Amino acid sequence: MDTFALVVTILVALFFTYTNGFHDSANAIATSVSTRALTPKAALLMAAVMNLAGAFLGSGIAKTVSEGLIETPEGSTGMGILFAALLGAITWNLITWYYGLPSSSSHALFGGLVGAALAGGTRVYWNGVVDKIIIPMFISPLVGLLVGYLVMTAIMWIFRHANPHKAKRGFRIAQTVSAAAMALGHGLQDAQKTMGIVVMALVIADVENQGDPIPLWVKIVCAVMLSLGTYAGGWRIMRTLGRKIIELDPPQGFAAETTGAAIMFTTAFIFKAPISTTHVITSAIMGVGATKRVNAVRWGVAKNIVLGWFITMPAAALVAAASFGIVKLAFL
Repeated sequence: MDTFALVVTILVALFFTYTNGFHDSANAIATSVSTRALTPKAALLMAAVMNLAGAFLGSGIAKTVSEGLIETPEGSTGMGILFAALLGAITWNLITWYYGLPSSSSHALFGGLVGAALAGGTRVYWNGVVDKIIIPMFISPLVGLLVGYLVMTAIMWIFRHANPHKAKRGFRIAQTVSAAAMALGHGLQDAQKTMGIVVMALVIADVENQGDPIPLWVKIVCAVMLSLGTYAGGWRIMRTLGRKIIELDPPQGFAAETTGAAIMFTTAFIFKAPISTTHVITSAIMGVGATKRVNAVRWGVAKNIVLGWFITMPAAALVAAASFGIVKLAFL
């Protein structure tokens, strides 16, 4: 196996993690910044540190990505498939970041994997794709919407007699905790996805065997790159999440972040399902906003975001398939 191909593939995987970080940093901190619970710099630093910590909390999602979606391809064709999958995901990440759309980096990666695998003649485990990716893609936003609505309703009822100014000040402080939990969940979910890809590359190159534990250096570099990307910040997407869907106040921000974090930890530890942090926090914000009044949510913006969710996997798959065609012509 060509060592150069392995090194290039791992570097591209780490660049994907970096784009994932700045693309998804908004997920963790947009609500805290928009309610002025945290300054942008403090929020980004906190998110970067918690992303780093979250990456070391488990390995179930990495296993799903490396073993549960496509058959591990072999040889130089296998490395070409991984390279093309990452290229598809990165391209879609950059397009949606440019337009300020909070689409899912995770689903861009999964779409890229499936598209490149199909183009390269590698078997796709459709049961795994449906059970671990497609079903959670539909269920997690609905759960986020419902739980966000219920959490906010409970907060409004519990604090119905509280002094509004005191309550807002208290929730502004509480938001630093809920934003940290959200960033921890993001690290837990998203760093592991790249770990799974790097492990797959190592297996293809015969450096690792299928089922071996994730090497410590893989965990560290994936966590650090996600963290650096998060600190770089995704200001365009932050504006969409923090302001354009609904104007949030601190209690609403706390409710949305708490909902998002709870769903991410549950899916990671119990179901080993790599869900989209973007889907969860966006739907939680919509659910929280709907408690004010249904038309308080800017459903036009929400509709564009949801549309972006549905086209992410097929779009990334098409770019990855085309990329594999180019890689095959040029190198294989």
